[in-house]
Amino acid sequence: MSKWLFIGDSITDSGRNQDPERLGSGYVRMIKNELESTVQVVNKGVSGNRITDLEKRWQRDVIEANPSVLSISIGINDVWRQLDHPEMKQVYPDDFKERFEGLLNQTSKLINTKLVLMEPTIIKEDVHSKGNQMLVPYVEIVRRLAINYDAILVPTHTVFLERVKQNDVILTTDGVHMTEAGNKLMANTWLEASTPKLLR
Repeated sequence: MSKWLFIGDSITDSGRNQDPERLGSGYVRMIKNELESTVQVVNKGVSGNRITDLEKRWQRDVIEANPSVLSISIGINDVWRQLDHPEMKQVYPDDFKERFEGLLNQTSKLINTKLVLMEPTIIKEDVHSKGNQMLVPYVEIVRRLAINYDAILVPTHTVFLERVKQNDVILTTDGVHMTEAGNKLMANTWLEASTPKLLR
């Protein structure tokens, strides 16, 4: 059975440890519900994770799992911690890029693993928020890495900003964590970008 592994932060986690199937209630669950039963979906999101946290568990959670598809959603906390915990050691764009490249280089040894990179979503439902302005270089890094590593790019940041402009639905509970509508937008964006290439 084809194994599709999703890794990231709390947006991916979405309460997976309280779920008997360990999928959570977020976009990963919604994607699973739309996929063929022959696909095994694994959720490896961990609340609070930054790229530095992914490094610590990459061997165990990704390399040893050897998935057919690896979807990575990271970057929100790398920016958010600069806003809500400035006293912490921060992950600035150059460091983010270097560490992300290191993880992708490790993953390139898994010759049958297809990569899916998700743009970081949003910080506040305001196109001009400080968080969204600070996200821009991180989003650009993800876009460039998708090209350099022949990965599918899921344009979640782009789609969310467009939806925020419409101001017709509440996407987050606190500017970051998803409402059902936010999770649905993430899932639909992922499916539209990825499944035509992964299920052909």
